[in-house]
Formats: sequence, C-alpha cells, structure tokens
Amino acid sequence: MFEFHSNKPKYFNYQYRTAKEYIIPFLQECFDVTPDLKVLEIGSAEAGVLKAFIENGNECMGIELSAARVELAEQFLQEEIAQQRVRFLAKNIYDIDIEKDIGHRFDLIILKDVIEHIPNQELFLAKLKDFLEPSGKVFFGFPPWQMPFGGHQQISTKKILSILPYYHLLPMPVYQGIFKLFGEREKRINDLIEIKETGISIERFERIFKKEGYTQLKRQLFLFNPIYQYKFNLKTRVQSRFISSIPVLRNFISTCAYYVIEK
Repeated sequence: MFEFHSNKPKYFNYQYRTAKEYIIPFLQECFDVTPDLKVLEIGSAEAGVLKAFIENGNECMGIELSAARVELAEQFLQEEIAQQRVRFLAKNIYDIDIEKDIGHRFDLIILKDVIEHIPNQELFLAKLKDFLEPSGKVFFGFPPWQMPFGGHQQISTKKILSILPYYHLLPMPVYQGIFKLFGEREKRINDLIEIKETGISIERFERIFKKEGYTQLKRQLFLFNPIYQYKFNLKTRVQSRFISSIPVLRNFISTCAYYVIEK
C-alpha cells in the first residue's frame, strides 16, 4: 500500500482538490453547478469530494456503507455538519426509504471510484433513478477495468505487487496464486478478488446506462487520472481523441473515465 492510503487527512485533501479543480469544472461544462442544487455522494468515504461542493454552496449528503468512514467524515466536517450544510447516512442504498430517511431527491449524484466496486451494476443504475429529481444528473469517475491498475492492486501490502501493472487481467486461479505466492494477507486477497469480479470497462458501462434509459451528456477519458497529480506528482493528461474513439483499446491506456449522464 502507498502511504496516502492509510493517511486519511492527506487522502481527504486529495479527494477535495480533485473535486474542486477537476470534477466541478467538468460538470460546469454541461450545466451550471449553482448553489441551489442538492448534491448526493454515494460511497462518500471521508467526504473530501463533498467538501468542494459544500464550499460551492450546495446542500450535501453522503451515503457510505462503512460506519467507520462516516465517523471520519463527521470529524473532518464537524463545522459544516453543525451548520447543517451536510449530513451522512451509513446505510445500503437498497435499504433506504427516501421520504423517511432523506426527505427529498437530488439534482446531482456523485459516484467517484465507486461503480467498479458494486455488484449487479444494472440494478444499481436502475435504483439511482429513485434518488434523482426529474432533471437530475449523475457524475461517474472510475478506472476502466483493463487499465494498468484497474484491479486496484496498488492496495496490496506487498510492494512489488502494488506497482506491477496489468496482472489483474490474468485468469482468476493464476491471479489468486500470485497473491498466495507472495504471502499477501487473506483479507486483502479477498478485497482484490471482489474488485476483479465487479470491475467495469468503458463499453460495459455505456451499454448498461443506455439500457437503463440514461443519456450521456459528456465523457472525458484521461491518460493520467487527475488525482495522480496529488498522489504521484504526474501532470493530468487528457486521452487523445483518436485513442478515445477506439473501443477496447482505450480501456488499456486510459487510467480514468469521467461521465455525466441524465435520465
């Protein structure tokens, strides 16, 4: 694992800066991200992304499965919570009663580095509609599955495995065998196998959202993910239009995909 994975204040700041300097400007190219918009982040973790929207004047909410991560978010945003500018819910979205638990729907839903962790993505995208206002938009940012580190192997506790690209594309028995050979922890192996089972390509993602009745407003593929600027001091690079237009190939050399869709 890299140091920033365990340094929660640092990672909170990375997420905040990415949202402020890249995600909000990307959204602004599609529609006005005005302060009156109600914003929901699903998989909000420590809520660094939401901090940027709070600063924008938006009323925000974070939904996160991990109660421990919600506790950290509440520590980082104590003042904003006291001002009733943000609130959090540690719950599975399928178990939420929107009227009872929330009280309203949202103009914008944010999913950053989340969709690739979710099983049954068709069901999930269908469920999102329940949380959206009629004119609501959804932002997705995710690593295409076939990209060099699409298996999230950077979270491996073994250094060589954390920096080795593409081996997540190997057949499952070989993939598992590599982790066992290097003595990776059982829990971390299970985490990485889970990601291998839910990782999503550009083509699959587009096929799903179209099937579920969404329309694409904007897409941007990146050669270097915007957050790499803070993680690795790599300048953000937009993927070339030529590569972006080639199905399958673009998955292997685009480290991040940004989308805005609407129902």
